[in-house]
This record gives sequence, structure tokens and C-alpha cells, in this order.
Amino acid sequence: MKQLKNKEASRRGFLQNTAKLAGASIIMSSLPESASAYVVAAGDIKVALVGCGGRGTGAAAQALTADKDVKLVAMADVFRDQLDRSFKTITENFEGGENIKVSEETKFVGFDSYKKAIDLADVVIIATPPGFRPLHFEYAVNQGKHIFAEKPLATDVVGVKRILESAKIAKQKKLNVVVGLQRHYQKNYREVYKLLQKGKVGDLVSGQVYWNSEGVWVRPRKYQQTELEYQMRNWYYFTWLCGDHILEQHIHNIDVANWFIGSAPVSAQGMGGRETRKGKDHGHIFDHHFVEFIYPEGQVISSQCRHQKGCMTRVEEVFQGTKGNIRVHAGNYGKITSRDGSSIYDHEGKNDINPYQQEHNELFAAIKAGEYKFADTESGAKSTMTAILGRMATYSGQQITWDEAMATDLKLVGDLNSFDDPAPIQPDANGNYPVAVPGETKFLAGL
Repeated sequence: MKQLKNKEASRRGFLQNTAKLAGASIIMSSLPESASAYVVAAGDIKVALVGCGGRGTGAAAQALTADKDVKLVAMADVFRDQLDRSFKTITENFEGGENIKVSEETKFVGFDSYKKAIDLADVVIIATPPGFRPLHFEYAVNQGKHIFAEKPLATDVVGVKRILESAKIAKQKKLNVVVGLQRHYQKNYREVYKLLQKGKVGDLVSGQVYWNSEGVWVRPRKYQQTELEYQMRNWYYFTWLCGDHILEQHIHNIDVANWFIGSAPVSAQGMGGRETRKGKDHGHIFDHHFVEFIYPEGQVISSQCRHQKGCMTRVEEVFQGTKGNIRVHAGNYGKITSRDGSSIYDHEGKNDINPYQQEHNELFAAIKAGEYKFADTESGAKSTMTAILGRMATYSGQQITWDEAMATDLKLVGDLNSFDDPAPIQPDANGNYPVAVPGETKFLAGL
């Protein structure tokens, strides 16, 4: 079997529960006999894919590559064409397709299709647009399934709270959960973090995290699409679906800051807007954000993300400590230098395993062994909420504390059952969507 071609290479209580989540996983003891219903210690490991876009397709391929006993048994999506394209890509790239057990009867389409797919599996891959993840995650947990969930876990505060409630149940049931913040599974990040924990950098006092790029795809409106279908096809540009790119992409860098500091921030303030990417096809998200996060011990993290063509591209994390400095990024690069500039550690990373693959390797190894090792949910929810906090600060132009944000009932995603339902946000008569205006937008109301 060959790998897929071109594989994608309250705050107090919350922080008390997550402060120890310095790594991507909590290593637990093996399951007691009474919990054996929640593991697959022998035989086939049945997987359902919920959300058949590019990331879901890649994650399914990585799951199939992780262990010979992994079987893809069901797929679900609201779009039949997307499901078919995903199925074709997966089957064409695995010789023989002996581990692909999806039939026409186990291809499910529609807003409730996730339930049918999840019911057939031991492990669920959740890769739908982020706005739907709290709903799908909750159902998978309630059905007693192990989970791989893409990041972010929600797009609003209500969704984060829903995820946290599901996390409690997942722990009680001893369900392994891995969240797709794959830097936690990447060797250069792990090695740098180990040295940080050993005091090689001293105490972190500040940092800068970046996701500055040209942006992503646009999917133009097509004839006879309902407003909801159009938004779901072009989901990246609507906050209720994507969370804005500060959440959907920049969460990776923000997550590293939380991980290395060992905490979520206490407050955020910043600025942002739409300067170059502001057409009707671009919905209503910003094309740049700059946020200053303040952490419990006074650390300051400056956060930049930008989607503007022709500008400097930079995706990495940099930290300053009392003894030295860190620079690390996803290109298998990791360097620690002393305050005088001499090298403490330099990670070459030429043969490091793809972290997208590594997270699946470790998840399925634990499931196959009947072990409970991974509880990424709270850590993933913490980073999700941090990025939401940053978005609330840039949209409003105000400084917002973690406690204030968590106390809101900010809800962007309603109950949706068909493409004929009204979309959560509507365009005006000219086809333009309401855009946040710093100084006018109130974070309590959200968008």
C-alpha cells in the first residue's frame, strides 16, 4: 500500500485543567478490563471519515497508512461530489484498495450523514468545516468512538464550551482523542520543547508567532446555489464556518505559544481589517490581524497573520528567554541560541517523519494496543479559544480578558438541516456581507 500522493506534508478552572497539558498528549495507564468496549485491542480498526475535503482526504490516507488493520468503512459529507472526489483520490492512491471497505451503502450524504457514518466505526476522523465540529465531536464521544479531529475545534465560545463538556465524557469513557495541531507530533518541536523544559532557555518572557502568506482558494458562487450552500462551499470566508484565518490557520502558531509557555493568555488586544482581499467572494473575514497576548506571568506574545499577495511570507515561532532564544518552524527547523548568540541546539531534521503521519501512527498504535494515551481535547480547546479571543479583540478594537470572553454566550452557528435553511449571515442587496468595524463592533454581540 502506498501513501497518498502529495500528502499534506470561568478561565481559572479552564487553565487549572489545561496547565499540565504542556505536550500534545497525556500519557495514561492502560485501560482496565471494564473499559474494553472503548478500544480495539485486536482485529480490524474501523474508521469513518466525516468531512471529505482535502484535509479529510489526507487524514484518511494517513490513517490507512498508520496500520495494516485500519479499514475505512464509511464516509459522510453534505456534498456528494466532494465525497466522490475524495473516495476516488483515496482508492487511486492505495494499491489494491484492500483496506478501503466503503460501499455505496456506507457513503452518506446530508446534514445528518455524520451520524450514520460514525455509528459504523471505532474511530472517527472529523474534518468538516470548523463551525460543525462541536456537533460532530459531541456525537462521536456520546457514541463511544475514538477521535481524530482537525483544528480548530470550534468557531465561537458556545462551541468551545460544548467541546469542553464532551472532553469530560471522553475522559470518563477513556476515548483516545488526537487534535490536528500536528506540531506537537513533529520531532523538531518536541526536541526544542524538551530542552525548554530542562531550562536551557531559562524562563520565557516574550515571543512572536507568524502566519503571513498569500492566502488560500476562493470558490465563486454558482448558478442556483442557495445562500447556505454557497457559504458552505466557500466556507473559508465566513466566520461562523471558518472562524477567520487567525483561527483556521494561525491557530498552529498560537498553539505553540500556549504549549511552550504552559498556559493560555489572560487578555488580548490588537488590530486588523480588510485592505486587499475584500471582494464579495471573500465573505466578511479580515485579511490581516495583529494581536498582543498577555500571559499569566507577564509574558507577551505578539501574533501576526496576514493573507495579502506580494508581501513577506513568514510562518514560524520565535521566543525569548532569560538564558536564550528559540526559533522553530514547520520546515523541520529548530534552533536554540544563548543570549550571546552561541548555539545551544540546532535541529537539522532531514529525515524526520511527516508530523501529519506521526499523529496517526501514534493514535492508532494506542488504539490497537488497547491503551488510553491521548487526551488532546482540552489543549486543543484552549488554543481554539485563544485564537477566538484574538479575533474578538481585532474585530472590536478592545482589550478583552479571557474571563470576559469565556463569560459570553457568543454563538455563530445555528441548527441547520438543509441547504434551504437561512445562512447564519446574510448579504445585503448588493451582495456584500457585514464586516466587523473596530471601535464599533461589540465583542459581546460577535458576528
